Amino acid sequence: MNTQTLKNQTLNNVYWLVKREYWEHRGGFFWAPVITGGIFLLLNIMGIITAEVLGARNGINLGASGGLQHVIADMDAGDLSQVGFALDVAMYSAMGLLVVVLGFVVFFYCLGALYDDRRDRSILFWKSLPVSDTSTVLSKVISATVLAPIIAVVVGIVVGMLQLLILAVTLSFHGVNVWQLLLLAHPFRVMFNLIGYIPLYALWAAPAVGWLLICSAWSRSKPFLWAVALPVGTGLLVAWFGIMGLFNLPTAWFWKNVVLRALLSVFPGTGNLFGSHNTVAFVSSNGTDVLDLAQTWHLAATPDLWIGVVAGVALLAGAIWFRRWRDDA
Repeated sequence: MNTQTLKNQTLNNVYWLVKREYWEHRGGFFWAPVITGGIFLLLNIMGIITAEVLGARNGINLGASGGLQHVIADMDAGDLSQVGFALDVAMYSAMGLLVVVLGFVVFFYCLGALYDDRRDRSILFWKSLPVSDTSTVLSKVISATVLAPIIAVVVGIVVGMLQLLILAVTLSFHGVNVWQLLLLAHPFRVMFNLIGYIPLYALWAAPAVGWLLICSAWSRSKPFLWAVALPVGTGLLVAWFGIMGLFNLPTAWFWKNVVLRALLSVFPGTGNLFGSHNTVAFVSSNGTDVLDLAQTWHLAATPDLWIGVVAGVALLAGAIWFRRWRDDA
């Protein structure tokens, strides 16, 4: 078997393994963001209805004498740009709950990805197939850092568009021209930005994914306890050494760059919290851009990202080794 044939077979194996991961964890990968998006829209609709009812009870009518439409008609280019900014924020807001749900889904998926096969002894079946441990672990990494974020982003885009439409229709009852309002938004830029975050998320999440997978492959029981207790316990030990004056250890640095990176970098947006630079721009210098993609990708120029990638690759190598030699739980 030549090298090209072997490579094609490996890619084909990984493809089918990723499909297997999706079908086995469809509840977390697909239904969790869909249900979250539905709840988000329902809460917004309930809030709009509440505002309309309370406004009617108190005699507030924003559409009286074409009030809102006249306000928009009197706006200059800068004011209209700010309206477009607000509409973009409305579309981005749909991702607020989704990124939290995505973080929890990826966290617990990685914790059980290699442990569950050993617990139910299905690992013996999978090891009997012509599929390498490297392909198996790689499929789980792709599922966590590529497949899950793609589904979440697609759902977020759909929910964001529906959120924008609901807002526009609501304002149309107050005399605002729906199409005029929608033309002020930038839905394609929002979609491009959200899709552009996915590769950066995959890189930033590497150390946490690697740590959770090696715990999943190594621990004989309770991988969650080991995954959390080891870094937190080590952080407390480092802090204790610092308090006692035994060693001059960088406690704050250790907690931010080791403990929190190992546990929380599966949550999108944490690069802005744990990185050494403020890399996410919510408003650009002209006040019209939201979560500017170019600003966010500045994280790729920082050592924090690439040190984490190297650590993640090393941890994944350890996960593959434990997957190869440990088949008990």
